[in-house]
Amino acid sequence: MNKIIAEIGSSHDGSFGNAKKLIVESFNCGVDIVKFQLHLPEFEMLSNAPGPKYFKDENRYEYFKRTNFSLEQLVVLKKMTEKYGMEFMVSPFSEKAVEILKKVNVNYFKIASGEVTNHKMLELIKKTGKKVFLSTGMSSWNEIDQALKILDKKKTVIMQCSSIYPCPEESVGLNILLEMKNKYKIPVGFSDHFLGCEAGFAAAALGASVIEKHITFSRKMYGSDAPFAMELLEFKNYVKGIKSIWKMNKNPVDKNNLKKYRDMKRVFEKSIVINKGMKKNEVIRDEDMSFKKPGDGISAMHYKKIIGKKLKNSIHKDHKLIKKDLC
Repeated sequence: MNKIIAEIGSSHDGSFGNAKKLIVESFNCGVDIVKFQLHLPEFEMLSNAPGPKYFKDENRYEYFKRTNFSLEQLVVLKKMTEKYGMEFMVSPFSEKAVEILKKVNVNYFKIASGEVTNHKMLELIKKTGKKVFLSTGMSSWNEIDQALKILDKKKTVIMQCSSIYPCPEESVGLNILLEMKNKYKIPVGFSDHFLGCEAGFAAAALGASVIEKHITFSRKMYGSDAPFAMELLEFKNYVKGIKSIWKMNKNPVDKNNLKKYRDMKRVFEKSIVINKGMKKNEVIRDEDMSFKKPGDGISAMHYKKIIGKKLKNSIHKDHKLIKKDLC
């Protein structure tokens, strides 16, 4: 399973029109899954709960209340997503959100990094029977272990990410992808908060089968997600690059199968050439040989085996040696 997730998040800033347009643009970029978030602040947080340091322009409680979509709107977004041949995923942030998303009949649940320790919500999600993508940006190994004891591992993709916006190079944690793969024996993904393409490309090369990235019309847009998201043209190239890497991973090369290089070897490799005129029965010495293209004679790699051999017939300078020339 290889999937690219366009994390729309709050990049729509509460505009239903922007949300629909971002679905279309996600399709144009070639993604497989579009992802939204369902924040119900009255069920999710206290009214005075602090916001993250990177977004202080609006009270968090009021921000989520303003940018939230209703059940009916989510149903419309899901239908539109499926119309474009993609799948619809939402991150719930409360038990109430899970109940609403069950009615929406989302294709998948995404568990955000801050919800890994919310065991009651994980239990409700497991009961839905839906596949789960588990983000782990702020979780210890023990916390991840505890979450996976609750969830159905056979229906879980574990996602390495770093809950830092934007994520610097030294905090990407590519090593954790391999550790997760070895430790849990389930599909591993990568939620990419690095500003460029490099982290996602590296994760795909290392075996991440799911890549998630925030998408936006412009990083200059208002909101908590847009400044750290990827704009459309770059996102399209990002998706293209990741799919190309996945194709490379799916097609291992056998270094002993050289059929496809037959013509190239003839053009570029060297054959053993006699560098002067020689007579019949004369013994070939090291200094009698040169190595020249094309590579369809006796390979230059066999020159030591030729030293001391006798010639069956006289030959001229620059004669390309073949086996029939030797006694």
